Amino acid sequence: MTSTEEPVQEGLRPVRAEAGETVEVRFTVNGTPAVLNLPARVTLADALRDHLGLTGTHVGCEHGVCGMCTVLVDGEAARACLLFACQLDGAEVVTVEGLGRPDDLHPLQESFGRNHALQCGFCTPGFLLSSYDLLSTKPEVTDEELPAELSGVICRCTGYRNIMTAVSETRAAHPEGIPEPGNCARRALVGRSGGQSATVVEEPAEPSGETSRNVEIVLPEGDPTIAVQVDTALDVPFDQVWRVLDDVHVLARCLPGAELTEELGEQLYAGRARVAVGPIKLSFHGIARVLEQDRDTGTIRVLAQGQDTGGAQTQADITLRAHATAAGTELRADAAVYLTGRIAQFGRALAGDISRRMFEQFADSVRQAATTGEAPQQSHAAPSAFRMMFGTLLDRIKRIGRPRGGKS
Repeated sequence: MTSTEEPVQEGLRPVRAEAGETVEVRFTVNGTPAVLNLPARVTLADALRDHLGLTGTHVGCEHGVCGMCTVLVDGEAARACLLFACQLDGAEVVTVEGLGRPDDLHPLQESFGRNHALQCGFCTPGFLLSSYDLLSTKPEVTDEELPAELSGVICRCTGYRNIMTAVSETRAAHPEGIPEPGNCARRALVGRSGGQSATVVEEPAEPSGETSRNVEIVLPEGDPTIAVQVDTALDVPFDQVWRVLDDVHVLARCLPGAELTEELGEQLYAGRARVAVGPIKLSFHGIARVLEQDRDTGTIRVLAQGQDTGGAQTQADITLRAHATAAGTELRADAAVYLTGRIAQFGRALAGDISRRMFEQFADSVRQAATTGEAPQQSHAAPSAFRMMFGTLLDRIKRIGRPRGGKS
């Protein structure tokens, strides 16, 4: 199939590909660089919704008539259902998610809400971005011209009067030009379609040497994919536990499937980590920086990021806190984890359970190292997430079967 042999719009690249052939496309969506490997027939609307999880772009007629799927491509309104994603290599795309934040809406969004112009909401993303394009390119538009200018989007609720009022009010409030989209920043994009990568472009998969030293770990803005908090009671005195936490090499040996490969100086380390979920085996290469290591507070904070060759990426902000108790040491792990690519397809619940189980295994290894004084002799093979999940389920069954107030 030939998606297009000649550019149909300025800025679109010509692509020749067979129906089942995948094509790599790199573009920026709402300020986040992304690379996708997609069949040439995939539209921009499907790429945004299914592969990047940006479901604010609605699909109505799929013929470019209703305007529901309107987005901004290189600053101009475009029908996402009429563009092949593979044509947009290098493009800047803004969807309704990039227009404003929930706590800081764009003036257009505020005006739509204030004037009851939302109706059922299905056409709202199309109207918002079409209105933005209109007011940014033709700020002198008159109220009389608005119906014709916005006729490219259909409201099945027929709420046109309120929509026109909202756009007119926004234009009047910003005669010098409408503010730019306010929610375009680097963040994790989580796709939901199986078998396709949706990857935030980052550094090379296996950073090392001078390149690694120059890498800055910058976490995405917004909420993490999963947030994990695990509390574990260790029957080992605090001093012995801290000796483990204070030694990065021993600490790394306690992480399931992890391996420290290089010290880069200034508390920056390179390493590998493996995890297997059924037939999917992921091998991450990445770096970690120790931001805090304070015995007085028993706190260690680490930023980490890794990427595997299949495009999956993970970033994490991990804080370990240890404090002495009458029975030994209480160890708490707090982690904000950002997932991108095929690993994000596992779902938040599954990924959360896997992460908790890994922290529980880590705590067991810390207990072993603190008790014996030696680093655990664990294998660097990928720990099985299914086995960890089975362990979690088994623990839950045991807890359910345990008599209340008694011991099993």
